[in-house]
Amino acid sequence: MTNTSKAINRRSMLRGAAVGVLAAPALVGKGIAAGKVTWRIQSHWPKASASFEGSLVVMTKQITEATEGAFQFELFGAGEFAKGPDIYNLIRKGVVPMGTASGSYFQDKAQAASFVYGIPGALRESWEMQYAVKLGGLEDLVNEELIPDGVILKSDKVLPTEFVLSKKINSAADFQGVKIRSSGSMLDYLKAAGAAPQYIPGSELYQALSSGVVDGAHWGAATGAKSMSLWEVCKYHYKPGLGLTTDSYIMNVKQYEALEDDLRGVLDTACETRFYERSLEYQLGEAQSLSWGIAEEGIEVVQLPQDVLEMLAEASTKILETEGQKGEIAARAAGVYTSLMKDLGYV
Repeated sequence: MTNTSKAINRRSMLRGAAVGVLAAPALVGKGIAAGKVTWRIQSHWPKASASFEGSLVVMTKQITEATEGAFQFELFGAGEFAKGPDIYNLIRKGVVPMGTASGSYFQDKAQAASFVYGIPGALRESWEMQYAVKLGGLEDLVNEELIPDGVILKSDKVLPTEFVLSKKINSAADFQGVKIRSSGSMLDYLKAAGAAPQYIPGSELYQALSSGVVDGAHWGAATGAKSMSLWEVCKYHYKPGLGLTTDSYIMNVKQYEALEDDLRGVLDTACETRFYERSLEYQLGEAQSLSWGIAEEGIEVVQLPQDVLEMLAEASTKILETEGQKGEIAARAAGVYTSLMKDLGYV
């Protein structure tokens, strides 16, 4: 890990020990006493997305309240300054200090980014991915390369990936050539089973589905499908899930380090606590959203055919192996997965 990364991590741990007093009125720090700081945040989530409100809005409100209004935020939905992969460079250049992103958007910047995004078909439960990202060290491995590039990542949540289609799939033959909006390693995963995946930004997704540019999509799973109105045009919701993924907050390192210690401490603590809270909230939200979709939208939950699942399982093994060969950091990230999968009896 780089010296810069170690310094940031040491400071974060020291601040974390004092988190309980940061919001106490009797212990106002320099940053809070100095007055208002406002950060602009460019999100990859459209404002209609459940994550814009449930993740970004909730966390920034908590930070503003904990700092007695000293740390405020101006939030921008997908495409207002930049969208998708373009958000990374926006943050790196310091145009805005913070953004949200998927790990699939900066796989060329960090060898472990694909592993934080999630190796499809590898892990099965939300807690497993939470462990890999935090205690397993995947987030730290990503930051070994991002921090020297001027960006620091803090994970938002773990969420499942499931896709919806406008047509029913009964066999591998039906799956051939199906156009599915996807991103990152999921593109390779779906392609291996015969689909024709392609990337489309979230802000353009509904139009692409309603006009027939693509036959289906994944935007998270049930919660994402509901919030993005995907079930209006895609009545078939497919299980089992393709895998587990994460969303991320990314910040400009210079602007992050320029914050007064107390403001940065509140930001760090909010990111850490909301990661676990939001991951749990999302699991409940998935069940609620799917029940709503069946009752109100008339969706049909469909199990992927066994021959499709077999092709996906083979693709998962190949993707994990291929990603792990991209360098020394990638090999360490792959080791986090394989070690955990062995402990769980998956391999």
